[in-house]
Amino acid sequence: MNQHLDTALRILRAGGVIAYPTETVYGLGCDPFDEAAVRRVLAIKQRPVEKGLILLAADLEQLDDLVVLDDAQRRQLADVWPAPVTYLLPATERVPAWIRGAHHKVAVRVGPHPVALALARGLGTPLVSTSANRAGRPSARNRFLATRHLGRDVDFVVTGDTDPRGRPSAIIDLQSGRVLR
Repeated sequence: MNQHLDTALRILRAGGVIAYPTETVYGLGCDPFDEAAVRRVLAIKQRPVEKGLILLAADLEQLDDLVVLDDAQRRQLADVWPAPVTYLLPATERVPAWIRGAHHKVAVRVGPHPVALALARGLGTPLVSTSANRAGRPSARNRFLATRHLGRDVDFVVTGDTDPRGRPSAIIDLQSGRVLR
């Protein structure tokens, strides 16, 4: 597995796009600060930039300069994460428009999957996390499906398990409490 992680991290640092396991489904990932890589993810998914993307972080501290949180919100997130729950949080100016889309908030998650956490930790920044599928198509629930559907379009598919039920994470607006997915 370490060889897979090393290869994936080398590709991410070089501006590549990977498919990787999360606690929910396989995701497409790249360095969120590399606009060309993010635009490639959007093209693979056939997803408009206006919709925005999720950032998957290794821990809450990795989000410090990307989101605006008060102490109570920070404690709330620390009590929930790591978990397959994505929160919409007010974005700082450091979050690129190609990540936020047409929003002033950014979707972020600290999930419990060891591979996804190792990738974010190794990259030193949260990574893009969007389901490994084309818009309107079912999410890839395993490495075989990720490779079958997107293998030609990504630079590497990382080995790992996902939840066999294959459900995407819940998305909740932290300020309003509204469940969006």
